[in-house]
Amino acid sequence: MVTTLPYGSWPSPISAELLATGGTRLGGPQLVGDEVWWTEGIATEEGRNAIVRTDGPVHRPEDAPGQVTVLPSPFSSRSRVHEYGGTAWTALPAASDGAERPLVLFVNFTDQRIHAFREGERPRPLSPVGPEVTTAGGPSLRWACPTPVTLPGGEQEVWWICEDHTGGEQGPRTGADGAPHIERYIAAVPLDGSAANDPAAIRRVTPASRFVAHPRLSPDGGSLAWLSWEHPQMPWDGTRLHVAPLVGGSTGAGTVVAGAADISVLQPEWLDDQRLLFISDESGWWNPWLWSADEGARQVLVAEEEFAGPMWQLGETSFQVLDADHALVQHGRAATSLSVLTVSSGQLTGLDCPFTLVSSAQVRADGLVVLAGASPTRFAAIHLARLDREGPSAPVLGEPVQLRSSREDAPDPAVLPTAESIEVPLPDGGVVHAIVYRPRQEGFEGREGELPPFIARVHGGPTAHVPPVLSLPVAYYTSRGLGVVEVNYGGSTGYGRAYRDRLRGQWGVVDVTDTVAVVEHLVAEGVADGERLAIEGGSAGGWTVLACLTRTSAFAAGVSSYGVSDLERLRQDTHDFESRYIDGLVGPYPERRDLYVERSPLTHVDELEVPVLLLQGDEDRIVPPSQSEMVRDALADKGIPHAYLLFEGEQHGFRAADSIIRATEAALSFYGQVLGFSPLCMPVLELRRS
Repeated sequence: MVTTLPYGSWPSPISAELLATGGTRLGGPQLVGDEVWWTEGIATEEGRNAIVRTDGPVHRPEDAPGQVTVLPSPFSSRSRVHEYGGTAWTALPAASDGAERPLVLFVNFTDQRIHAFREGERPRPLSPVGPEVTTAGGPSLRWACPTPVTLPGGEQEVWWICEDHTGGEQGPRTGADGAPHIERYIAAVPLDGSAANDPAAIRRVTPASRFVAHPRLSPDGGSLAWLSWEHPQMPWDGTRLHVAPLVGGSTGAGTVVAGAADISVLQPEWLDDQRLLFISDESGWWNPWLWSADEGARQVLVAEEEFAGPMWQLGETSFQVLDADHALVQHGRAATSLSVLTVSSGQLTGLDCPFTLVSSAQVRADGLVVLAGASPTRFAAIHLARLDREGPSAPVLGEPVQLRSSREDAPDPAVLPTAESIEVPLPDGGVVHAIVYRPRQEGFEGREGELPPFIARVHGGPTAHVPPVLSLPVAYYTSRGLGVVEVNYGGSTGYGRAYRDRLRGQWGVVDVTDTVAVVEHLVAEGVADGERLAIEGGSAGGWTVLACLTRTSAFAAGVSSYGVSDLERLRQDTHDFESRYIDGLVGPYPERRDLYVERSPLTHVDELEVPVLLLQGDEDRIVPPSQSEMVRDALADKGIPHAYLLFEGEQHGFRAADSIIRATEAALSFYGQVLGFSPLCMPVLELRRS
């Protein structure tokens, strides 16, 4: 039997509590000896990142061990390098020093100090407390991307990327551009704790650059490869690959062997002592390249698909070297596939993998694969599989077996939506990529003649990408009778450099026109109600929300989460990693101040005529609360219905369960009031006009 109810008012088993507390934020799995380790975000413990492991060895994918929380509360493994952080922990196998359990090293979120411990012990600091630096907005010494290395003499060390706000011997100061002087470099931090009270015990391995990433020591310990880039480049604009001899535990600047200000190079990995495999977009796509001292750099494979993604977080990888001629690679456009690459021939052998998103994959010497994957029918999860490369045929990936899911309480498939990837034609002959999720819950339908309200969701970044995978926040809406479309507007990754570069100098223009083109297409196709269109997004997505609301009449309402509203103020207030990002997205400052003013939604707030919900964390260093508060004040001055919710203790994105519940329910109540439907059993959000 089918029940007919207005779109938006269907009863749904997917609650805000389910979004906040039922799921688990999983961090990239690692193989530590015979065990699998990973991180989990615990929303009920203020969002802390715990390190966990299997409670026993894993020898086969069919093994189903339980798990043990390794990192005790209240410690949280999370780095603030670049504010977005990255890999913040590693574990040295017990066999390396004769101990019974691995030595765990991690960055503690609150003080950003490196700590070490073995299970059952209280973590002890290895790195010093950085001196107070006002402009740091927190600890002045930060660490990320731990890299265990073995020196030529056999000594084991762990190298880290250090973000140093102290200014060294000269102390805190500003650079020629007026910005605080910040250095980043690769450093060796002693494992014996001697640097905890003596910063001089830390050895700099590389010279300082504005940004560094991905240190890799050659197998013989003789050469170091790493990446660097300087302002105003972002790592997807241009990076440089250095190779330098390691002498006395340190290097000079070495030789730049690949990359440039307009060529993005990512993830160098040694195949042997003489050759590096890396990813470069010199061809227009992030493809595999090879460098050797004898032959220089050459492209291994030419393919119009991506073998990497934007380096927002340090330590992310998209391939693993299997031997001197083979690598396990992740690649694709909208979706991700797994293949084995033969470096010498450039041959790509596809593996049968059921996921449309593979965010990490590691292979143990015995062929056990641990991977993090998701699909339109499976929530993000850690899986185990077997890679067979010894048989008479091509490499074969066995059926993945789930080890740990981000959602152990997945709803009935009857209330989950179906992803439809679409390409919307543009007047200039190009296309916009998007993913449509129509309202869906078995047993319910909308009233005859009624079209559903639709919410356009725009991702942050803006250099980012939304893959076609199962999303509970999307299902929260679709199971109630609301449609959702995820827009991968020009500037999104996954479709090559030319598509990414459509946004260069055009932020606030291309993202707006692309998003409007998508919703207008849905209206023209009879999929969405053109009078009941809303838009939501966070960070750079919040900017696009506000830009669409102030520059177009396509939407009846918008929800901006920690969104950008004033480019000049953002340029002054935001953190170092993104402080010159806008140069490429809009133009150099102050030379093109006119564009900064003209593009800012705050400049056009007089044209804003529809209600807005603003969600903001009070500790956000990336998009400070002032960005939302200026919009709030402008809405109040115009008497437009609005609400501003400030979440205590939250940074750029909400992690605590109470914050997630409150924000989710507020958004649904807001949409109901503005778009004309009554969500069931939902606290009513108070909208103000002053």
